[in-house]
Amino acid sequence: MPGRLLRGLWQRWRRYKYRFVPWIALNLSHNPRTLRYVPEESKDKVTSDEDVLGTLLKVFQALFLNDFNKQSEILTMLPESVKSKYQDLLAVEHQGVKLLENRHQQQSTFKPEEILYKTLGFSVAQATSSLISAGKGVFVTKGLVPKGAVVSMYPGTVYQKYEPIFFQSIGNPFIFRCLDGVLIDGNDKGISKVVYRSCNGRDRLGPLKMSDSTWLTSEIHNPLAVGQYVNNCSNDRAANVCYQEFDVPAVFPIELKQYLPNIAYSYDKHR
Repeated sequence: MPGRLLRGLWQRWRRYKYRFVPWIALNLSHNPRTLRYVPEESKDKVTSDEDVLGTLLKVFQALFLNDFNKQSEILTMLPESVKSKYQDLLAVEHQGVKLLENRHQQQSTFKPEEILYKTLGFSVAQATSSLISAGKGVFVTKGLVPKGAVVSMYPGTVYQKYEPIFFQSIGNPFIFRCLDGVLIDGNDKGISKVVYRSCNGRDRLGPLKMSDSTWLTSEIHNPLAVGQYVNNCSNDRAANVCYQEFDVPAVFPIELKQYLPNIAYSYDKHR
């Protein structure tokens, strides 16, 4: 019994030590490969914001079209020019022009991960990590990822530096700190899950969803929303991806916001 208890405590420590500040300070010099040097905040870009935005729009539009027969309420609130754009896209992709005349007609839909593969040439998913005691990780399940491609998004509630996050952060390994001090809570369990769902419901405008909450479930609508499970590099394994910050522009299509896996903690009309 004592041996089992000690092994349990040792495993917990191996997972926790990467968040224990004194241990990190003492071991920084021993882990040079785990550090990513960024000379200036403005230069912390592997892929341009234009390319990131283009990828998100491409994937989200494909998801929207794939689920087009369930978007009737949203379409009624969009301008005719936007409706025509999606009708043209449907016609080009040969998904059945007759569907435009009868939205209640049955349509064969693909799974989100299949849409990701058809759109970007690869698909990703959560799976057990190959690193010891690392828990879950994110793996390419199909296709090949080209250099510089967007492979995932870090979902969660977005907190400004002055907003409370103490209780949400207790025992939470999914708090991500951005360069400007903004925090993203990507935990899909406990109080973090409750907070995200509450903010998600608060910002909804009728049928228009301002964010995606399906990443909290097993039925994820946005297959990119798995970034919180991407593991860091180690001394034995180099990192093959890196984090990059991206601000969603104010002109982002409102009908596609239903796929954004982030929500602001506090409502602010100027955000």
